[in-house]
Amino acid sequence: MAETKPALGYIGIGFMGKPMALRLLDAGYRVTIWGRSAEKLAPVAAAGAEVAASPADVARASDILFTCVSDTEAVEVVVFGDNGIAMGAAAGKILVDMSSIRPEAARDMAARLREETGMGWIDTPVSGGVPGAEQGTLAVMAGGSEADFETVRPVVAHLAGRFTLMGPNGAGQATKLVNQVIVGCTVAVLAEATKLAQDAGIDATRIPQALAGGRADSLTLQQFLPKMATGNFAPESHIRTMLKDLNAVQQQARSTNTPMPMTAMAAELHRLMAARGHGEADGTALMKLYRDEPV
Repeated sequence: MAETKPALGYIGIGFMGKPMALRLLDAGYRVTIWGRSAEKLAPVAAAGAEVAASPADVARASDILFTCVSDTEAVEVVVFGDNGIAMGAAAGKILVDMSSIRPEAARDMAARLREETGMGWIDTPVSGGVPGAEQGTLAVMAGGSEADFETVRPVVAHLAGRFTLMGPNGAGQATKLVNQVIVGCTVAVLAEATKLAQDAGIDATRIPQALAGGRADSLTLQQFLPKMATGNFAPESHIRTMLKDLNAVQQQARSTNTPMPMTAMAAELHRLMAARGHGEADGTALMKLYRDEPV
């Protein structure tokens, strides 16, 4: 029954947060939201979400509170800033952070929130893009206590096709860095492969069909290559976001003395696009580096 469901909060109604919040509403949960942009909140509010005046008020209204914001600094502000989540936190509540942030920051902030307020924290970055968020098929990698993981599992099940506890706080974020190594490098390679197909006179839009089920197949190939082949760069993510994550990968690699030359090249290609003013473009826009017109 609806009254037995935990009250939920969601902060970060963007590309990913909007479809996730809508799925939670569709599942019958009471959802309280907050954000700086009333325009972004409007469709979720229209679907039945309650709009709070501050992150602290979302925390007060919620048993489980989801955040999905841009970076480590944004998480810190929304949790520990003025009228932040910490001001409305209490023991028994759990923060589920679906942002992609630095692993050590996730560990430190989780410990601080628990020590200062008693509120739990589980880092749950996601992979699967907007289609996965809309369809509830995201891969969610978690870091936190097993007790918190089991508490939030029934709720996350409405958002994820796979929800895996990888270890204590920070482990989910470390796993997301591994994910971003694979995705960031793959996107860069797909741009080259698409250009090679076009220069060879092949209909590049048929490549995903031709390679489906083979060793080159992947969700990234199926979703990204058609957009590259047709020049459809409608944003579903941002180059700046991938660059932020690849920078974090390189920082982690330096701290662990892990050589990552392929990742370094992928990061520089993303950095080149951002330096040329395309940080807000979709990741598939890396294809522009290989097209004849100026980038």
